[in-house]
Amino acid sequence: MRLRLFGTVGLTLLAVGCGDGGKTPDGLGNEPVQQSLKLETFNDCAGLERYIEDTASKQMRASLEQQKPGYWERFGRGGRGGIVFGPMPAEDAAGGDVTSGSGGGSQAPNDSTGTNNQVEGVHESDFVQNDGTRIFVLSGNRLYAHRSWPAEQLTLAATMEVEGWPREMLLDEHNRLVIISQVALSLPGTPAKPGSGAGGGMLPVADIACYGFGCGYYNADSTKVTTVDVSDVAHPTVVDQLYLPGLFNQARRVDSNVRLVLADAFRWPEGVKFWVDYSEDLYKDEGKLTKAIDALIESNEKSIRANTLDKWLPEGRHMDAAGVTTSLPTSCGDFYRSNAPSALGFVTVASVDLDARTAAPGRTSLVAEPGTVYASKESLYLAHSHYWWWPQPGQKDFTYLHKFDLRQPGRAVYVGSGTVEGTPINQFALDEYEGVLRLATTVTTRIPEPDHEDWWWGRTTTASRVTTLGVKNGYLAELGRSEDLAEGERIFSARFAGPRGYVVTFLQVDPLFTFDLSDPAHPRKVGELKVPGFSTYMHPVGDHHLLTLGIHTEPNGGCCGTSQLKLSLFDVGDLANPKEVSTQLVGEAYGWSEALYEHKAFNYFAAKGLVAIPFTDYTRSYSSYEDYWSSFRTELRVFRVDLAAGISPVGAVPMSDLFKTSGYPQWSYYYTSDVRRSVMADDYVYAISDAGLRVSKVTSLQTPLVTVPFPVSLP
Repeated sequence: MRLRLFGTVGLTLLAVGCGDGGKTPDGLGNEPVQQSLKLETFNDCAGLERYIEDTASKQMRASLEQQKPGYWERFGRGGRGGIVFGPMPAEDAAGGDVTSGSGGGSQAPNDSTGTNNQVEGVHESDFVQNDGTRIFVLSGNRLYAHRSWPAEQLTLAATMEVEGWPREMLLDEHNRLVIISQVALSLPGTPAKPGSGAGGGMLPVADIACYGFGCGYYNADSTKVTTVDVSDVAHPTVVDQLYLPGLFNQARRVDSNVRLVLADAFRWPEGVKFWVDYSEDLYKDEGKLTKAIDALIESNEKSIRANTLDKWLPEGRHMDAAGVTTSLPTSCGDFYRSNAPSALGFVTVASVDLDARTAAPGRTSLVAEPGTVYASKESLYLAHSHYWWWPQPGQKDFTYLHKFDLRQPGRAVYVGSGTVEGTPINQFALDEYEGVLRLATTVTTRIPEPDHEDWWWGRTTTASRVTTLGVKNGYLAELGRSEDLAEGERIFSARFAGPRGYVVTFLQVDPLFTFDLSDPAHPRKVGELKVPGFSTYMHPVGDHHLLTLGIHTEPNGGCCGTSQLKLSLFDVGDLANPKEVSTQLVGEAYGWSEALYEHKAFNYFAAKGLVAIPFTDYTRSYSSYEDYWSSFRTELRVFRVDLAAGISPVGAVPMSDLFKTSGYPQWSYYYTSDVRRSVMADDYVYAISDAGLRVSKVTSLQTPLVTVPFPVSLP
């Protein structure tokens, strides 16, 4: 079952000492925030290789220095070390049970829903794509292609095995389905043989009994882009295959231009090690251990300096419809370095023009990390945090922003960079309007704690704000900023709509702040409303309403007491006086929905005034593991949204019956039994999970018309 964690999941562990001064350890000096941020190209390949090896050596040294005896005592207050916990900075044709009925004979529905995109006209990748008459689903290592209209004749038309571990896909208006999957390289720099099934020994988690991080999706180090012609839904045909180093992060499509953001870690030489081999004698003798670590650092440095650029940056490969293969070597001129410190790695914006049919995509790469990705029709922004090696009083969170121009097909052109206080919660905290970037951030500041001498790193305080930026002289310059909001709270969701902005923070209640952004030089808060709980997603409905999904808590219950999912409708016609005009609690306590943290799971159908969200829960009456599936419940919840009458429940499409005979390890985090997506078309609702697809009529959701199960591969 999926580990049910809310929002940004996980914990970052940072080992710290407890001194208030002392000499900075080698390789771990905090670097100042770069206020004049810019990206610079490399003069030649030798410069690129030297920079990679310098940064790799620094990372390696910093890691091993921390393992030396007495390392943290250098900070000056004895050996009392500690751990600081913080949020991680900010994925065979099988017959259906077809029930006969009248399909109405229409060729396509009048209206239907697609992927919930942040920006109109900027299509975001997802594992489900719909064009009104066909629904495509990625599940396990297969593509499932359905004829979905008329709804009563929903049927599985074809399946196709996808090499590697499929992640997401995009469908364009010319029947081209672009499937993005993760693959493992069978040899350094050599993609697995196209068409070889799992590819390089990597199998989807659902197909093997895999419990660790060294198999399945986690064994991948490259991305495959497969373009499929789906003009004939019953016979999908592969027309193009592209292999690129790095793991898939995000993808966007505007017309025929697909932009992929890939993140890649350093490919360390085989001989590099990050710890000395354990022996009881060695670890009892601090002098010997220190010498052993120094020797390992020296040995690692030699291996790093001896590595060649083609090993650090393996080539890609392209295969066209005729099977002609072309190598795609790295172009050193495509790489940039930032003059600011950041976490180490590579991030690449790969541009694929589906109309150009050229072998080589345009690539723009940074020696940095991807962070948060936002794209408008004309621009793409990468936002990543300033990297502090360890906490100290006086520090603030800062975000580095890089802007790229997307107006040139097949190429992302660097425009400029900037620095902003604070960090965004997700992509919805960024928005471009009339050439101005609006950014909502939470600013965390470390302040001294004189009453607690052991807390030398201080305590944190937070505030939130909206900042506007524009391009000036090659830089992203601050144009204006709002007042600081809600001291001690963090932003949980943000949304911008034209000249308006909306921000939700949370501590014990949910303040919704409204902003007038019509003057970029003077963004200002104009209204505030406090309600219990918090919203994690906001969806504009018309010009004057917001539909939100979040967690309801009792006013004095904090964030960790009994809670329920909550849909809310806000009237924001008067920005100075926002009102919560309707709410609907969803399920009972401890229910769950992927839509809480994944906007693509939230489905608003404006044509019919309906909203659908996946919902999962289970009763706690079972006494053994075998009873779990009889207590498990997953369904698609549907609600009607009327701006005058408010939100009212319509019903639910049940899906639990598809999973009672299935259990671990067939279901995993990436191959889950929960309902995850939905499609709505005219008066029909389709519920989708990794186990299958089911359709019901809005007037009788509990009585499915057709169910198309997906076969589950057993180990």
